[in-house]
Amino acid sequence: MERLAETVIFPPGPGDAAGLARVHVQSWRETYPGLLPGAYLAAMDARIHARRWRLQLTRACPEELVLAAEGPGGLIGYCAGAFSTGEASGGRAELFTLYLVRSAQRMGLGRRLLISAARVFSARGARRLGLWVLNENTRARGFYEHLGACAGPERPVSGWGGGLRETAYVWEHIATLARGH
Repeated sequence: MERLAETVIFPPGPGDAAGLARVHVQSWRETYPGLLPGAYLAAMDARIHARRWRLQLTRACPEELVLAAEGPGGLIGYCAGAFSTGEASGGRAELFTLYLVRSAQRMGLGRRLLISAARVFSARGARRLGLWVLNENTRARGFYEHLGACAGPERPVSGWGGGLRETAYVWEHIATLARGH
């Protein structure tokens, strides 16, 4: 089990791609059994995800945000999102992913990652933060609700055989979340 005090949150670079891919695959295999098809989870390939991460982290896109969490044993979590641009954005940012390996969960690290992302987005002018969560992922839903997110509309999820739905969660005032409340 990682100790929270020894965990560093930082913006990763291309050299962190393999670690991010490992966290992605491991966290999905630990989180989604019974929610996503077992064959899909078993076929996940960290090498493919590492190539995707390397490409994403190599190109400069100022609207995007990736933060990684590293403990003494290596990377243990990350979050990624983007700031919406343009007049129609309404000052919104969206978090696409927040994943932690199981051994790093329930220690406050997810909260630290989320608040760190909220601070960056808020500093860039975002007023609201949103994300989508699988309806069946009750742990994640409870986590976001505990941190003040309000559930919004649902939508169907394409892929994985169909039948899945996800719910929007929104913090209307990102500055409150950024302050750690």
